[in-house]
Amino acid sequence: MRPLAVPGAWEVALRPHHDERGTFAEWYRGAEVADARGAPFPVELAGLSISRKGVIRGIHYVTVPPGQARYVTCVGGEVLDFAVDVRQGSPTFGQWDSVRLGPGHWNAVHLSEGLGHAFMALTDRATVLYLCSAPYDASLERAVNPLDPELALPWPADMEHTVSERDRDAPTLEQARRRGLLPPCPAPAAPRPAGPSPDILRRPR
Repeated sequence: MRPLAVPGAWEVALRPHHDERGTFAEWYRGAEVADARGAPFPVELAGLSISRKGVIRGIHYVTVPPGQARYVTCVGGEVLDFAVDVRQGSPTFGQWDSVRLGPGHWNAVHLSEGLGHAFMALTDRATVLYLCSAPYDASLERAVNPLDPELALPWPADMEHTVSERDRDAPTLEQARRRGLLPPCPAPAAPRPAGPSPDILRRPR
């Protein structure tokens, strides 16, 4: 597990095993996630989404408490996945990190409670699996506009973007901050060393 530029988010390297039948890979190990988090990751919900090329989902987060940590991988097609620090008072507030997910990359992303999550489908059919630490509750879920010009997430420009009406009408990060909609920043955790990755894009704030 390699820490991303947003504290509380990690890229997880998977280890596929190939033979004449196909491929097998473990995509989640609870003990390793708990060790990185410094706390257990209780799985209360498993979700699946299928998106066509150009679909953007997010930026979504859940109010804290209770919050909702997420563990995400892509098992078909490819997505560009973002972790966004939307935590009020965080020293990395407004910073994001991105990772390409898909069978060709053999990885996953874990996001701690309070972080914003978004992705864009880069292929005609992208299938994303989620493990979540809390059940879905519409009254607790919030969104930040994924096209917020201040965040300036680098969505690929060589394809048409499809964004839900709800996400397109969501406030910008600054508007959400002014309205008191953002989760608080948790107590700082001990830093963990980061390693290089060819699939990473970073934009310090």
